[in-house]
Amino acid sequence: MLPFPAFAFVDLETTGTRAQADRITEIGIVRVEREADSGAPRVTEWASLVDPEVALPPAIQALTGITDAMVAGAPTFPAVASRVASMLDGCLFVAHNARFDYGFLKHAFARLGHSFSARVLCTVRLSRRLDPDAPGHGLDALIARHALAAPDRHRALGDARAIWAFVQKLYRDRPQEEVDAAVRRILKMPSLPPQLPPDALDALPEAPGVYLFYGDNALPLYIGKSVDLRQRVAAHFSQDWRSETDLRLSREIRRIEHERTAGEIGALLRESELIKSRMPAHNRALRRKAEAGVMELVDGIARYVVAEDVDHALLCGSHGPFPSRTAMRATLRKLAAAHRLCPRRLGLERGGEGPCFARQLRHCEGCCIGEEPVEAHDTRLAVALAPLAIPPWPLAGIGLLRERSADGERIDVQAFRNWSWLGTARDDGELARLCETPPRAEFDIDITRLLLRRYAAGALPLVAAPRAAIDSPS
Repeated sequence: MLPFPAFAFVDLETTGTRAQADRITEIGIVRVEREADSGAPRVTEWASLVDPEVALPPAIQALTGITDAMVAGAPTFPAVASRVASMLDGCLFVAHNARFDYGFLKHAFARLGHSFSARVLCTVRLSRRLDPDAPGHGLDALIARHALAAPDRHRALGDARAIWAFVQKLYRDRPQEEVDAAVRRILKMPSLPPQLPPDALDALPEAPGVYLFYGDNALPLYIGKSVDLRQRVAAHFSQDWRSETDLRLSREIRRIEHERTAGEIGALLRESELIKSRMPAHNRALRRKAEAGVMELVDGIARYVVAEDVDHALLCGSHGPFPSRTAMRATLRKLAAAHRLCPRRLGLERGGEGPCFARQLRHCEGCCIGEEPVEAHDTRLAVALAPLAIPPWPLAGIGLLRERSADGERIDVQAFRNWSWLGTARDDGELARLCETPPRAEFDIDITRLLLRRYAAGALPLVAAPRAAIDSPS
């Protein structure tokens, strides 16, 4: 028998599908506990309409039969939160498409400043595991296939009763050990979206690489990376729905692909490359950044160089990189305030006669009116900018970084020059071709940042490319 003292069969009606933005309109809970002496189930039911404090969409009213007038006099969630918590306390949380109901309750409690967590069993997944060849696993399909009574379909308590009836039917029709084993197996697995096959994670290695989520189209929905692909992908489908992106992905995803790499840096580089070439819908931070660039000082004046004009060979002496001109100017303003630099001299304030505005506030040493020599001001500026200076490339030519997989079966060699990635080599021929490859014409702020940060932390173990690799024919 499963080691849970109580089970809560839960169903919610809501104003929509977004746990962070939409609200609960009805809660139904069937709590089932075992009698201590006989082991017979003791059933407690509770349900309530909930005032979402927003208008219900017409489509939701048509589906559930719950109207604005019905919820107008109902308690709000804060008013029923303690009762909900007591009904769920100590229970295995059971629901159909459980991530939906669990996610809504978790966010509802979070808005009150309370945490909520429970072990979660999804009856969609239980049905799929026990009847993998059945034509459907939605609640209507289960009701029809198992001849379950469901007079109040699409109302919270009615659906919660239907879920409880389904589980009872399983235990009546099958050996208890079989059902218990299926439940135990599910509880050890992430709550995969029902449209993915139950073994979707089995093909993913516990190793570094990148993963690609696909929907109905040829272009990926999302691309990510990890040092443990299986664990990271599973985290997207945890039952917490910690982000709106994970919620949307769970609805849209239809298949998962992956590429292994030997190590973490290879995964980071490949993720950046794939995102920029495939432009997945749900990746925003690593998309092409034409507005990115670096800052150069010309006669003490800051000049912004956008990505398409950046020369990798001349990066040394520049500062940054920056995601945009606006970001560079914001950095200069902070430095000016911290080091009493002149905004006019930095190009942050238009020229004119008399003191700059900062000088009028006594926040500038007076370069703008000749009270501080320009040379002294620019020397102080150079000191302030030193932490942002791009250092010289540490090798005379190409630098190689070797990564070996934990099982020793894969070795990837990453080739770099002038803070630019040339590519990945897995044999001597590929390495020779890479060593003849000029740096990529396009400045990639994400790769340059990655290299600079790891170099500053002493975590970029580069070695010079051997002469043989450079001289080998392609």
